[in-house]
Amino acid sequence: MKAEIITVGTELLLGEITDTNSAYLASELPLLGLDLHFISTVGDNQKRIIDTLRLAWQRSDIIIITGGLGPTQDDITREAIAEFLGEELTIDTSLVKRFEELFRRYGMEMPQSNIKQAAVIPSAKVISNPRGTAPGWWIERDNRVVITMPGPPGEMQLMWTREVFPRLQQIVGGHVIVSRTIKTFGLTEAEVDEKVSKFLSMTNPTLATYAKRDGIYLRITAKAASESEARKLIDQREADIRGMLENYIWGIDSDTLENVVGSLLVARGLTIATMELYTGGSLANVITNAPDCSSYFKGGVVASTEETMGAFGVAAKLVARHGTASPEVAEAMATSARNMMGASIGFSLVGVKGTEEAQGRTTGVIFIGFDNGRNRQSFQRRSIGNRFQARQRAVISALFELRRVLLEEGTCT
Repeated sequence: MKAEIITVGTELLLGEITDTNSAYLASELPLLGLDLHFISTVGDNQKRIIDTLRLAWQRSDIIIITGGLGPTQDDITREAIAEFLGEELTIDTSLVKRFEELFRRYGMEMPQSNIKQAAVIPSAKVISNPRGTAPGWWIERDNRVVITMPGPPGEMQLMWTREVFPRLQQIVGGHVIVSRTIKTFGLTEAEVDEKVSKFLSMTNPTLATYAKRDGIYLRITAKAASESEARKLIDQREADIRGMLENYIWGIDSDTLENVVGSLLVARGLTIATMELYTGGSLANVITNAPDCSSYFKGGVVASTEETMGAFGVAAKLVARHGTASPEVAEAMATSARNMMGASIGFSLVGVKGTEEAQGRTTGVIFIGFDNGRNRQSFQRRSIGNRFQARQRAVISALFELRRVLLEEGTCT
């Protein structure tokens, strides 16, 4: 079956917001065995929405529309669909009551404009929206399915997961589709693609690669008569991939680097303290994203200039001799963080400012320091992009190295 996505909103065409809905849905449709052939974006113009819908009707079996379901005058997706199908909109009073109750719950009076969100056509089945007032529609007509969902990603994704995906699964029927995402770091997308190239053209399971902020992901998707059969296919393909990329794989599915590192620290009964320069506390911030970080994170020190390093136990002579961004200073920072906070591990991150290029160092180089009391070491890595991207990349590189060292070191003294 062929699927098509239509996103509605002039703000998308103007670049005021990014269309994340299409990306999300495009990654979900393969799990249903649906082929996505087209993605269209159209502004808040009823004639153009109808023209776009007419084209989709001619070439696709399942049409998914997001956006244009709000209470304002320019939210006209409902009106466009009604005109296209030749059906009349009427107000569903049960929906109006639901809206009124929702507003009362928040101690607000419902604006009259919200009533238009309760408009439905005879062929539409209402899809409930647990996070907002804009219900979706499910329409089956002439061997086609038209689905509307709200534009806000939080509302759309929850509606998709709870309501739409299960219904589409029943239509596709006859098989189970299961996926698993393998997360890697340290290789480019081209390098990963080259290493697993022989699997990319295979149909069951399928394999696709994606470049993400925290590395390159590989998504394995298998189709079978039962979930257990599908998982067997995935397990075998994962084993093949691990044989090629084991040193670069850091997690699967919903794993995050900070959670993976945190679990290793907890399992070994270790604590950690950090010191950073030029990254503005980004490392400590990410580490503390893990829900149980208080059990192992002792604290973090953020130095903003070389002059403040001495106050945190890093000798000015050492900095003057080797330069701020150097393996020697990174290791001294890790030791100082460990000693200051009484942690099992001291961990540091220091980058190179643009002004340091004259000193023979290249912008984008970072140094990571590690000290567990018996082993002190450092790592040099590259972190490119604008200031924000470089910080993100630096933190991910640091956590990836910390994970590797923890696995190699085992329990530290």
